[in-house]
Amino acid sequence: MQISDRQASHSPNLQQPFPARTASLRRSTSETDVHVTINLDGTGNCTASTGIPFLDHMLNQISSHGLIDLEVQATGDLEIDDHHTNEDVGITLGQALGKALGSRQGIVRFGHFIAPLDEALIQVALDFSGRPHLSYGLQIPTQRVGTYDTQLVREFFVALVNHSQMTLHIRQLDGINSHHIIEATFKAFARSLRMAVEIDPRRHGAIPSSKGVL
Repeated sequence: MQISDRQASHSPNLQQPFPARTASLRRSTSETDVHVTINLDGTGNCTASTGIPFLDHMLNQISSHGLIDLEVQATGDLEIDDHHTNEDVGITLGQALGKALGSRQGIVRFGHFIAPLDEALIQVALDFSGRPHLSYGLQIPTQRVGTYDTQLVREFFVALVNHSQMTLHIRQLDGINSHHIIEATFKAFARSLRMAVEIDPRRHGAIPSSKGVL
């Protein structure tokens, strides 16, 4: 049976494939040198070497549960503390994410997930709105997990949100263990990210906004 031009133009299975949604960026300052490569249509492969083991572990959660391929290489003034490196990794990852998304044509745009990790339960909702906003509701009971300053979790997401231009809400529904709370947050974020950047076949490549632009 032949398919008419009209039918073909409205068939999701016959759409032209989207170009590769990848980006590679380097941010170099007097404090840090960060290189990030991202593939939004990956399979969860991750190489993370930031000099901050706990941050590397969290970046692996984003990659694995978000099904994005991610390579992060960073050096920084860790002899002072982890702050500059942690923040600049968030900045560069946010910039790479924004670049890989491009005009954001055809994406689902919104994502949400609730992730449990033992007693911890974290809710994340995000929107690639083009309007940076972070609403952060974590109450982490200890100042450190290993050597990682838990205040840096918020700083990472502030940097990521501002440079990817997303709206991000993080809510802690339960939890008393700092490691569990933080890891559940990154897992919930990863699954929300995966949902939001997926291509919606019903969009036919259109911008997911009534305004026609994000």
